[in-house]
Amino acid sequence: MVKPIIPKKVVKKRTKKFTRHNYEKFPQLPSSWRYPHGEDSPVRRRYKGMKAMPNKGYGSDRATKYLTPAGFRAFPINNAEDLHMLVMQNRKYAGIISSTVGAKKRKAIVRRAHELDVRLLNGNAKLTKVQVK
Repeated sequence: MVKPIIPKKVVKKRTKKFTRHNYEKFPQLPSSWRYPHGEDSPVRRRYKGMKAMPNKGYGSDRATKYLTPAGFRAFPINNAEDLHMLVMQNRKYAGIISSTVGAKKRKAIVRRAHELDVRLLNGNAKLTKVQVK
């Protein structure tokens, strides 16, 4: 199996989710982030001790952005011919088979990826039994 080229360790600047202001007080409010629009809102005015608001300073490092936990970048695969684009970049990119691909083509894609030594991130999805040879 192909090993990824890992440029450097992935460091997340923030792992906690940004939550909506006052969602703890009101059970009907979902916790998902919404911008506070209030004129006197202490969160919008960025008072000390208030919740942090998302901004572009929390973005990922360019070298490790879009990396999967396996260390590859995902490349969408719709048919077996798409795998040929990954042959020279098989340590940087891994294929991810589209959800619209049926079982027959999916089996052919998995078989061809094994021959070309290309990693598939979801190679066994929607297949009960795959015969590689």
